[in-house]
Amino acid sequence: MITVARYSPHPMSSLSRTVLAMAAAALVLAACPSKQEPAPRGPVQARRGTITLTVLGTNDLHGSVERLPILAGYVDNVRAARAADGGEVLLLDAGDMFQGTLASNLTEGAPVIAAYNTIGYDAAAVGNHEFDFGPPGPAVVATAPGDDPRGALRARAKEASFPLLMANVLESDTGKRPAWDNILGAVMIEKGPIIVGLIGVTTEATPFSTMPANFLGLEMVKPAAAVNAEAAQLRARGAQVVVVAAHVGSKCKELHDPNDLSTCDQGEELFEMVRALPAGAVDVIVAGHTHAAMAHLVNGVAVIESYANGRAFGRVDLRINEAGVVTGKTISPPRDLCPLGADGAPVAAAACAPGEYEGKPVAISARIASLIAPAEVQARTLEAKPLGVELVGEVTASYDKESALGNLFVDLMLAALAGADVAMTNGGGLRADLPSGPLAYGALYRAIPFDNRFAVVTLNGKHLRKMVSNNLYGGGAIYSWGGITVTARCKGATLDVVIKDRQGKVVDDERTLTLLTSDFLASGERGVIGRLGLPEGSVELTDVLIREAMAEALTRRGGKVVASQLHDPARPRLDYPGSRPVTCGAAGAAAPPP
Repeated sequence: MITVARYSPHPMSSLSRTVLAMAAAALVLAACPSKQEPAPRGPVQARRGTITLTVLGTNDLHGSVERLPILAGYVDNVRAARAADGGEVLLLDAGDMFQGTLASNLTEGAPVIAAYNTIGYDAAAVGNHEFDFGPPGPAVVATAPGDDPRGALRARAKEASFPLLMANVLESDTGKRPAWDNILGAVMIEKGPIIVGLIGVTTEATPFSTMPANFLGLEMVKPAAAVNAEAAQLRARGAQVVVVAAHVGSKCKELHDPNDLSTCDQGEELFEMVRALPAGAVDVIVAGHTHAAMAHLVNGVAVIESYANGRAFGRVDLRINEAGVVTGKTISPPRDLCPLGADGAPVAAAACAPGEYEGKPVAISARIASLIAPAEVQARTLEAKPLGVELVGEVTASYDKESALGNLFVDLMLAALAGADVAMTNGGGLRADLPSGPLAYGALYRAIPFDNRFAVVTLNGKHLRKMVSNNLYGGGAIYSWGGITVTARCKGATLDVVIKDRQGKVVDDERTLTLLTSDFLASGERGVIGRLGLPEGSVELTDVLIREAMAEALTRRGGKVVASQLHDPARPRLDYPGSRPVTCGAAGAAAPPP
């Protein structure tokens, strides 16, 4: 039997979530100019000569509000430069704005909306993690009649003075776009004399890269199909420039030659989308989702993506003649807001000296800083809470390989809920390394910011083997395993997977096991557990927050945690040939991925 280990209440329960939400709403209203008109008003202004429309793009902020005062300073400088030469500025975000930090999560993204309103964003795409919060309040999924599984997202949209764009998500029963206030498929706006059409799309992975329960009743359309349809309508209505905010991305290593695509991952969803667009349909794409970088011309479309967590912004300068025709595109590499440290990561916002941009110093915005200050103060109170354990060495994460952090987390899961045989989490849920030294709650939160609950799954050895094999045969996020070790070897064209328990005994196909994982991974028919076809009643969802249970497990453990003992590359928990995705040839050797 599984028993819940004693742990303290969720740290947020010591704060009034309602009071915080009311305060955040007041901030948003105070920062909120009037709603943006979704269509051009009045005749287009006459003009002479060619002008510059500068498109600035951000993506995957993930609640890093502390960097927004710095971003605002850069935006101010660009707007001043365009005002001086008669040009215009378009500011867009490619989604995943809210989820990821205590300062944002405590009020489900309200400080981000307040800051974006004041900075003057023109539109933002809805990313997959915009669905994470579920209904307003502490529950992450609907639990009572009348709960709206998209309630938190819809509340943020109502507070925004700019439209949220989501053209490729439809209602399953009607086949139409949801009729949600200020969440639209596309809009037309005026930028001086230029009529600009804006479209927003999100990744096809959304249904299984957010809480599946929060996406029930919705379905995806391929991003390219939605963009094609919306772009044609926008052009027919008079749009001279069409820009897409796409929570769809790729990654490129070389960023200084826009025409060099040789270092780009052209198998990613972004390239699939762009290849399906008719020539001339779209001028610019502000991309996201992959937390990587692009500054490239792809089939005539300028594509920018600028890492994640408020590190940088992207830029495209469009030259537009008197007839409203785009005559030139200048694509700049991502501009880091702050200098990079010796480790290659941006310095902390508090230590940032941004320097000059557009010929003058970047002034960090005091107004944005004051808007986000209440949220930051509340967050710091929780972040400073010591967990009573010291880390000897940095505990590092990896998305696609076995890691010390993944191993630590699954071990803590087993310690938190007594009686389970196996624990499993995925590399996509490991969001930050844990620093060496005394561990505080804030560092743990940054490493696992999602409010996922435990799911208890009853399965057999054959199901466990299937999950391991599928993960090795595939790419993407790796599964971290606790309570077992795995040895996989090619035998001819087949991958032979041997699983042993903590006592070193081989787990046979019919052995019954209890697996701990997250409600995210256990939910949905297309999810990791759903694809196993387990009998009804095999999955039990609990109310136990995984992060808080792990925090208590760390406190009970106390003492020191030695990072080098969590993952030994010479003795991995997951031992397989070559690299993922594993391919077994007829000769029995593992071929590297293509």
